Amino acid sequence: MKTSVKFIIGGLCALAILCIGASLGSSRISVFDTIRIILHKILSLTLSQNSAAQNAAIVWNLRLPRAILAFITGGALSISGAVFQSVLKNQLASPYILGVSSGASLGAGIVILSGFAIPFIGGFTLPAAGFVFGVITVFIVVAFSSKIDKTLSNNTIILFGMVFSLFVNAILTTLTALYREELKNLLYWQMGSFSLKGWSYVALLLPFLIVGSLGIFRYTRELDILTFGDEQAKSIGVNTRGMRIKLLVFSAILTGSAVALSGAIGFVDLIAPHAARRIVGSKHKYVLPMSFLIGGALLVASDLIARTVVSPSELPVGAVTALIGGPFFAWVYFRKKGN
Repeated sequence: MKTSVKFIIGGLCALAILCIGASLGSSRISVFDTIRIILHKILSLTLSQNSAAQNAAIVWNLRLPRAILAFITGGALSISGAVFQSVLKNQLASPYILGVSSGASLGAGIVILSGFAIPFIGGFTLPAAGFVFGVITVFIVVAFSSKIDKTLSNNTIILFGMVFSLFVNAILTTLTALYREELKNLLYWQMGSFSLKGWSYVALLLPFLIVGSLGIFRYTRELDILTFGDEQAKSIGVNTRGMRIKLLVFSAILTGSAVALSGAIGFVDLIAPHAARRIVGSKHKYVLPMSFLIGGALLVASDLIARTVVSPSELPVGAVTALIGGPFFAWVYFRKKGN
């Protein structure tokens, strides 16, 4: 099957999952009514009597922005995961190795525990703090790793990233022990949720998605070369150290913004790139966009499960992705050992 056909099928499947995600909930609205409502809002088409104003408000103001936010969050995490697996030449690598999640959680934790709010942005103080701390964490890891190892080897980055992540988690644990009354709110944020997050959150994430994605897509050829090892990359003329830093920073922008707005949602960045490579091969100009589609669809489906399986209550979406990703992680690990 041609790659273009695979992308058409993948795009249609992702669109279908988005429509389903915007339809199902405590108030059942058919997929066809959802499509009519979306077309009515975008193209000003006449809305049928079956699609009442209340249903239109539910779809347009609550479910659709939530589904879109879940989709672009999953896509951003998946692109980052594909980059980390290639740059670090490790099938089990993910952006969380460098402590992005831990850093963002620490920033969010400080805001939640202190009640601090930045003037003029108010409710967006929490995601802003998570993003800033997440990106700063990556810069610290890269800076210290380069001091230890001038070549910035993969093993050095992974090792220092894991150590620094444990250190940041220890700080966060100490803070939660001192402010136990806010522990529930912090834990819920860490597990991830898209509840009550409207179009403003979508608009806030999109600029980071565009900057991070364009920065990474610019170096798809170099990503292909890096997968063969540093020596071969250097022989072709690739500055492996500089290129690795650029790719890690752009990935940190994607992951930091996604984690800051939606919480620490794991395993999507591990599953989607593996699935993408099985479908379109190893070339990153195909792997990255397919990872975006698969990761986005997977997170929309996970969020749908999280808000419907125990309705009217809601599970953290990170718990659902962990239930899916845990067995997948084990399968990848033991399959790799078997080879």
